[in-house]
Amino acid sequence: MKIILGITGASGAPYAMDFLRRSSADVCTLVSSWGERLLAEETEGVEEVRRLSKACFFDDRIDSPPASGSNVFDVMVILPCTISTLAKIAAGIADTLITRTAAVALKEQRRLVLCLRETPLSAISLESALKLSRLGVVIMPVSPPFYGSPKSADDLVRAYVDKVFRVIGCPDDAGPGWKSEELS
Repeated sequence: MKIILGITGASGAPYAMDFLRRSSADVCTLVSSWGERLLAEETEGVEEVRRLSKACFFDDRIDSPPASGSNVFDVMVILPCTISTLAKIAAGIADTLITRTAAVALKEQRRLVLCLRETPLSAISLESALKLSRLGVVIMPVSPPFYGSPKSADDLVRAYVDKVFRVIGCPDDAGPGWKSEELS
C-alpha cells in the first residue's frame, strides 16, 4: 500500500510520528511550514520524519510528484489536519502541495482521511466537513479512545492511530480492538 501523509500546523505531531513509526506501508510525507514548526516543538523534528518516510516534501514545492494525478497512491491521510486545510480542500483551493495532493485524491477517487485536531468547530467548519464527507472523504476528529484503560499520553496517541490504520485498511498495523464477544 502507498500512503501519502500530510502534516499541517494543528497541534498533534505525536500522532503523525506514531503513524510513521508503526506503518508497514510505503509512506510519502508532505509537511507544511507550520507543520515543520509543530514537529520541532512537539517531537524530534522534521529530520525524524525524513528518516521514517520513503520520501518527504515540503508544502511550498507544489511541483513535487504527489501533486500529479499520474503519481499513484492508495490513500492520503492528513494528520493532524487544520481547519484551514479542511476549508481549502472543501473549496477546491489547491495552492499548496498538501491541498493539491488532496485535490488529486478527490479527482482520482482515492481514499482521503482528514484527522482534524482543532476544536470547537464553527458552523462553517462543520459545513466544509459535511461537504467533503458527502464526497467520500473520511473526517476523523482526533478523539482518542479511553476504553483500553490508557496509562499514558502515548497510549492515547497509539489508540487513535490504531483507528486510523483500521480506517485506511491496514489492520496489521493496528493494535487490538474490541473483541467480538465484548459486543454481545
